[in-house]
Amino acid sequence: MDGSPPEPPEEEPGETVDPRAVDLVLRVGELLLASGETTERVNEAMLSLAVAYELPRCEVQVTLTSLLVSAHPGKGAPPMTGTRAIRRRTPAYWRLTALHQLVQDASIGMLELDEAHNRLKEIKAGRAPYPAWLMVVSLGLIAASGSVLSGGGPLVATTAFIATLLGDRTAAALARRGIAEFFQLTVAAAIGAGAAALVVAMGNPGHAATIVTGAILALLPGRPLVASIQDGITGDLVSAGARVLEVFFMIAAIVAGLGAIVYLAVNLGVPIDVKHLPTPAAELRPVAVIAAAAISVTFAISLAAPRYVLTAAALGGALIWVLYVLARGWDVPPVLAAAIAAIVVGVLANWLARRHNQPVMPFVVPAIGPLLPGTALYRGMVELNTGSPNTGVLSLIGAVSVALALGAGVNLGGEFVRAFQHVGLGGSGRWARPAARRTRGF
Repeated sequence: MDGSPPEPPEEEPGETVDPRAVDLVLRVGELLLASGETTERVNEAMLSLAVAYELPRCEVQVTLTSLLVSAHPGKGAPPMTGTRAIRRRTPAYWRLTALHQLVQDASIGMLELDEAHNRLKEIKAGRAPYPAWLMVVSLGLIAASGSVLSGGGPLVATTAFIATLLGDRTAAALARRGIAEFFQLTVAAAIGAGAAALVVAMGNPGHAATIVTGAILALLPGRPLVASIQDGITGDLVSAGARVLEVFFMIAAIVAGLGAIVYLAVNLGVPIDVKHLPTPAAELRPVAVIAAAAISVTFAISLAAPRYVLTAAALGGALIWVLYVLARGWDVPPVLAAAIAAIVVGVLANWLARRHNQPVMPFVVPAIGPLLPGTALYRGMVELNTGSPNTGVLSLIGAVSVALALGAGVNLGGEFVRAFQHVGLGGSGRWARPAARRTRGF
């Protein structure tokens, strides 16, 4: 008789993992993240696709620069893991809408895997709803509208428009030569500030600040700011830290360009003075409200938002400006006034997006455009270079505080809407949201 111990029974092979499903989850997540979506939404979309196409025990990891998907069949079968690097991020909000519709259709079983791949190819090959020249011109229109909002007239708006287009085209030429984006933004900001310094040298100091305010407004990082705060609130701290650092470097590049030109102009004897800077509007003017709406519309065009978003963007820009001016009229501090206006607009934008089953970023980001602190940044650089360094630092801190208040306000509005929604996201209830788990920092 054989006295050797019996061999353990062999495990049956686990479930098979379709590599095409893993590839679809990765590619959809990559395109969402590259098009400007927040980390939480990308994670939800990828997990929804994993459930729809039956990837067993799927794990998803999303950061600002890479994606990872791993499926574990179990029963001794090896896991299947795929990863992709995000090498280029170009805001294209029309793609966000199309990708969210793809995820929703797949989640309710309306798309077979091959059909989903075909639709993804169509989305990748698609074009923005606006011609390329209009998206370039929209940057100049942002600057022109921002100048009008700051109190400028037609001549000032035209100057800001030309300076912004010249700065953008110069930055594009530098990009084609492989120059880093930091220096592209520095040069673009310097060209806008140079136009303002030229106006001061010609004897029109009151117009300089309105010109540079408009030119800076087209460069300020409103989109990554909103996304960074959203990632921080939802617990994606790695992505949040990376996005905050990205915002910091973008603002640092703008400040460097402004500071270099202001310093050079002051040393050449150009009479740049804080007295000539515009003060915040204390009353509502029809021209200012129209200019605020125009800023939001042109911001939406520059971000390639769908056409149907333009009306909502115009209303959101006008509303956030009206609320801000009313709050300032009641002696509310600028940071708190910006936060209050952003909360109201954030609630309405999130409600509208959820009602139409659309991503919220195309509604939120253009709406905060009128309150981005272009004048405060310019004021800080003028004060730093005219003998008031302490006041200049405080002005720069105030500008950053207003920007953070805008991002936090619109995200808080989204949390209010989420608290009263009736269904969860991605097939899960509200309690299953990772950001809602009570960790207390542990």
